[in-house]
Amino acid sequence: MTNDKRREEILEILKNADKAISATALAEKFGVTRQIIVADIALLRASGNAIRAEHRGYVIERQFKGISKKIVCKHDKSGVRDEFYAIVDNGGSVVNVEVEHPIYGQISANMSISSRYDADEFIRETSEAGATQLSDLTGGIHIHTINVNDEKNYARICDELKRIGILVCDD
Repeated sequence: MTNDKRREEILEILKNADKAISATALAEKFGVTRQIIVADIALLRASGNAIRAEHRGYVIERQFKGISKKIVCKHDKSGVRDEFYAIVDNGGSVVNVEVEHPIYGQISANMSISSRYDADEFIRETSEAGATQLSDLTGGIHIHTINVNDEKNYARICDELKRIGILVCDD
């Protein structure tokens, strides 16, 4: 198989996937190294394909039909689950997290957390890796972009985050 053909097939797999696909899984499928897949993804992105890297792998960015909002939150490690649950239980999904670092400026990471399962998996994976949260760099303060279907869901999310003492500011 040629490199171009492999990249075409990778793109088709991602377009048809309903969840993120890891570079390792793609490497196994095509019998190449993970590094080759990472390079393939970089070339596909450079060609204008909207491929996003998430903590579980790669996804094609799809057009969201609802509204996106930014919220500023603050909590310690014990508040991560409560924060995610407050968002997904009230009809939202966590698109990303951003922090403003005094040296590096804005640092962000894609998340795609749309359910309690996603939240629990993220927390489990973080714990197993011994990783810290980005918000640990900023005393717990961080910004999430969230997607919601409508303003009513957004208001419910904000109300719940305020109730549990996590919301600092919203759009």
